[in-house]
This record gives sequence, structure tokens and C-alpha cells, in this order.
Amino acid sequence: MSKSPSMASQPFAGSPAAPLPMPPAENLPPDAPPPGRAPQIRLGVACLVGATVIFAFQDGITKYLASHYPIPFIVMVRYWAFALFAIALVARQPGGVKAATRSKRPILQSLRALLLVSEIGLVALAFRHMGLAEVQSIFAVYPLLVMAMAIVLLGERVGWRRWVATGVGFIGLLIIVRPGVGTFEPAALYSLASATMYALYTVLTRMVSADDSAGTTFLYTGVVGAILVTLFGGAHWTAMSGVDWGWMALLALFGMSSHFLLIKALEYAPASVLQPYNYLSLVWSGIVGYLVFHNIPDLPTFIGGAVIVGSGLYVLYRDRKVKGLR
Repeated sequence: MSKSPSMASQPFAGSPAAPLPMPPAENLPPDAPPPGRAPQIRLGVACLVGATVIFAFQDGITKYLASHYPIPFIVMVRYWAFALFAIALVARQPGGVKAATRSKRPILQSLRALLLVSEIGLVALAFRHMGLAEVQSIFAVYPLLVMAMAIVLLGERVGWRRWVATGVGFIGLLIIVRPGVGTFEPAALYSLASATMYALYTVLTRMVSADDSAGTTFLYTGVVGAILVTLFGGAHWTAMSGVDWGWMALLALFGMSSHFLLIKALEYAPASVLQPYNYLSLVWSGIVGYLVFHNIPDLPTFIGGAVIVGSGLYVLYRDRKVKGLR
């Protein structure tokens, strides 16, 4: 979902295959309130927690559909709904859709859209082979990847403590993935690749936000993404049962609802305040995975996920301390 006011203040988006990732503070739709408006922290947190609950159900629906239908087809239909949602939001703003189509960095905007579409497909592929909690635990490493990429691409400076925390986070990743041992799950690489793509998408969002409006960035994300995925997904059109079309419609509805809640959360509270609550996605996904798919994460997944989350929270703490935030 989704791209960061700070490398650790990015909310954990879970799997954008189910939701679309959380928009960053600089990528809010153009009807966000003026910066001087006092944030209503509790309401923002409530919106975010509600979104994380929806994420888990979206992940479950995505896992079900991905096990029965081609992933490009699922992502394509999912993106059509998101594109309509983006157009509807932007159309309400001064200048409307026409003004939002004017980008000073169309190539980077299109690259962002391509990265997000690819990342969504990879997450869905990971869900096909792994449990919800396992995928979410690996994906949780993406804020640490954002930090590393921001140093290279944005020239940000990071102290040794945050580097150590990042290293510890990757140790947690290795605990989950367990490369080179008999329990290694190759599908874990899909989740790791999706986290990497999402991290790059996040950094590129920071770059385009310096030149394009939030409405432009939002519109490109939805519409260009829908066009790109249709080029691939159209060839995979598959007949669906009436029941499964209902699940697809519910997935689209959940996607728009969760994205709306995320937008409202960022209107009411700073992203840096919201970030820790995003890790609730791990909890809800674990519950849905157990109740619906009878999947129980093994001990290394619990340990590795805890290490990654702890590292991410420490990086967030250091980032806020360096910036003099409370």
C-alpha cells in the first residue's frame, strides 16, 4: 500500500496485493487538510487499526483467488477498481483529472506504477505458496530496505545505531527464510522481492513528490498501473463462477475501503505516529490464516518476525529522536 515521510515512519502496508499500499504523507490525495490543522491522533489511529483488520481479510481473499485463477487476471481486475477510485478522488479537486495528468517527471511516475503492479503480483504469488503470517513477516523488512535505498538514491545520512538495527532486522529475515537448510521455502523469495520493489517504489515516491502534486502522483499510481497490468492481464482473462466474482467484488470494495481509511488516518495523525500500529497486520493475518486456512506459523517465523518488527520500531525511534520529535 504505499511513499514515506521518513524511512521508518512508513506505515507497514501488509500486502498490497490485497490492499493498495498506504499512501505516504507527501502522497495524500489533494483534498488533505492544511498542514496547520491539529491532528486528531486517536481518530487517526482508529482509522489505521481498522485498515489493518481489512488488510488481513483482503490477504485471505487474495490467497484464495490466487490459488484458483491466474494472478495477472486478479491484479488487473483489482487495479481497475483502484483506478476508478483514484479518478473519483482527483476529479473532486481544483483542476480535476486534467490538471492531475500533468507531471514534470512522467517517466519516474510510470516506473513507480510498474514497480507497484509487479510488487502486487509477487505478493499474490507468495500467498499462493505460503501462509499469510509468513508473507507478512518477510514483507515487514521493507522499511529497513527503504532506509538503505534512501542513502544511495536520496543522499540521506544514517548513524551507526540505525545501521546496526537494520543488520539485526536482516538477521530476523534470515531466521524466517532459512536459506541453505531443508526447511527453506523458495516462495519466500517472492515476498522478499516484493518488499524490495515496494521499498524502491517508496523512495521514488519521495523523489517525484518534490515536483508533482499529490493528485498527480495518486492518479499515476492508479491509472498508469491499471493500463500496464491490463497489457499483461488481458491475455489471462478467465471465466469465474458467480461466487468467485462476489469474492472479487468484495476484494475491490475492501481495497477502496482500506485505502480510504489509510488516507483519513494520515489526515488525522502523522505517519511517524501511525507506523507502529501497522505491525498489527501481522497479528490479524496470523488470526485469519489460522481460522480460514488452518495455517500456524512455525517458531522461527515468530522469532524472525519479532526481530524484524523490533528492528523497525527501533529505527523509527532513532529517526524521531534525530529529528527532535516526541
